[in-house]
Amino acid sequence: MNTSSRKITIDPVTRVEGHGRVTVQMDDQGKVEQARFHIVEFRGFERFIQGHPYWEAPLLVQRLCGICPVSHHLAAAKAIDQVYGLDPEDLHPTATKIRRLLHFAQVFQSHALHFFYLASPDLLFGLDAPVEKRSVGAVAMEHNELARMGIQMRQFGQELIKALAGKKIHGITAGPGGVHKNFYPEERDYFLTENETPSIDTMIEWSQGVVAFIKDYHDKHFSWLDYFASYPSGHLGLVDDDGALELYDGRMRAIDSHGDITLNDVHSDQYLKYFGEGVEKWSYMKFPFLRHLGRNDGWNLVGPLARLNVCDLISTPLANEELTEFKAYTNGRPNNHTMHSHWARLIEVLHCAEQIKLLLNDKSILDKVERPKVNRRPEGIGIIEAPRGTLIHQYRVDEKGSITKCNLIVSTTHNNEPMNRAVQWVAQNVLDQQKEITEGMLNQVEVAIRAYDPCLSCATHAMGQMPLILTVLDSSGQVIAEHVKEAT
Repeated sequence: MNTSSRKITIDPVTRVEGHGRVTVQMDDQGKVEQARFHIVEFRGFERFIQGHPYWEAPLLVQRLCGICPVSHHLAAAKAIDQVYGLDPEDLHPTATKIRRLLHFAQVFQSHALHFFYLASPDLLFGLDAPVEKRSVGAVAMEHNELARMGIQMRQFGQELIKALAGKKIHGITAGPGGVHKNFYPEERDYFLTENETPSIDTMIEWSQGVVAFIKDYHDKHFSWLDYFASYPSGHLGLVDDDGALELYDGRMRAIDSHGDITLNDVHSDQYLKYFGEGVEKWSYMKFPFLRHLGRNDGWNLVGPLARLNVCDLISTPLANEELTEFKAYTNGRPNNHTMHSHWARLIEVLHCAEQIKLLLNDKSILDKVERPKVNRRPEGIGIIEAPRGTLIHQYRVDEKGSITKCNLIVSTTHNNEPMNRAVQWVAQNVLDQQKEITEGMLNQVEVAIRAYDPCLSCATHAMGQMPLILTVLDSSGQVIAEHVKEAT
């Protein structure tokens, strides 16, 4: 074995939103010294939104992301409602229902995109599968029915977003104190009946089928799913007054890896009291933590796995049955298995489908919405559960209504520390002291990261092909080998 120290670089990480890289530093004996996940793009939204009128925020910030713009749109809208002078309970009930319908459509389509397009090749073809099989195209060739369901499920969510917001991506629904557009009977009926897009009843049926698929997959592959990239973690998510899973408007609850509550159903207005953000020189992305626990112990996982860990129940019956089974798998204790994120994500897909049906059948969602006139406030905070996890928007405005401060803690920022822990786990358990680092081993690093469905730069996309480059350096920093894997 070559005893020269090595630095392994994976650049970029593929099948994720945005651009990031992984570095693994090995010592002279080939033992992993350090493994890090670097976010190398800088967006600057918190600065250049300053000076804009506060009512423009819901439009502007959704440009952060082309995958989940609705989440930024609604988080900003909730914050701007407060600036406008309204708390969530003050909005017209129909406006809240339209927003919630938009949000469930967004989570539904985003989860479908991640599972079927990005994650399923790893599960269906294995960690060491050849590069040409690691794509949704290969899934479509060999698992045609599963791919068709995934494509049409995402299409359903996008069509519903278009009906509510005018466009599938970067549409506009919410404005200060309400919504810009009513929902019309012919629009609603389109999603209740079978046509060129399957109905919501079909979406629920398919969602149940996909949950059954992942449970069967777990039964057959639990030995690696329960082991791979598993580590103790804190968990953070929103719950309602009954402790049920809440994706649109709730209180923040956090638990530690043993299930003890570390943040007890805190209102969104109090987030600054409880959350701090650490900074590291090797990444543009911050590291959020609970102040009372400190930087080392106060970090939390967010997203589907965390949300199912912190909630007591799910308000829709079919998803709640699945939650009961999910929690029974770990005997009611927090589930700290990274790869179980996919199971949790699909339970949320089912929950969103059930919620969409309830809202589509609510006659009051067709009512005309009027906005009350109220007195403006100097600050607003909006917190929502984006597909990837807890999303926080905070704005301060001056007497003219111009934004003077913007602070955003996006879901992937919360998951920064967890993703680094997962990368460290793979480095230490897969790459450590190996004479030869294979392409399949490197893929395992990416598999661990992909489980978090990260949005690394919140919408920045590289143009053209993005190969993965592995560079091996000796102890003096000289390149002794380089391997290139073409984009998948």
